[in-house]
Amino acid sequence: MSFLTIFTIVHVIISLIGIGAGLVVVFGMLTAKRLDGWTAVFLASTLLTSLTGFGFPFEHLLPSHVVGLLSIVVLWVAILARYTFRLVGAWRAVYAIGAVVALYFNVFVLIVQLFRRVPALKALAPTQSEPPFAVTQLVVLALFVALGIAGAIKFRPGALPAASGGRRQESSRTIA
Repeated sequence: MSFLTIFTIVHVIISLIGIGAGLVVVFGMLTAKRLDGWTAVFLASTLLTSLTGFGFPFEHLLPSHVVGLLSIVVLWVAILARYTFRLVGAWRAVYAIGAVVALYFNVFVLIVQLFRRVPALKALAPTQSEPPFAVTQLVVLALFVALGIAGAIKFRPGALPAASGGRRQESSRTIA
């Protein structure tokens, strides 16, 4: 097995880990849970996905490189919002939107690769300019726009403790 084949497999595995962890993180946002461990896995694997994308041989800048660069910028801002600015004030929404956008970029590339490599999908859109590809990408974009808006609105990490599994800590005081 060549180095490039092994590199490709590792890149794909890291990408799939990022997408899986990202879906968990977005679900957590929609339920006001920080999910710190999942967030770290998501941000690290998604950043690593973008960085390893530049390890493939190329002769000129490709659309995949532009998506990778955009993803790195969005991730950098999301990481700053989460870990430097601790989700305070507007940084909460910046993080939520940034995380959803970074996940969208990963899913966008996944769809491109599926339409390039899965024979049934390639037959539907051999040049990726056909309606099945465009409609798929449009539906996914609309879904992620909705998730980004909902995440920015619903993600209130201060409302629930991170480690409580979503259960509010009850006070020992009773109100008469």
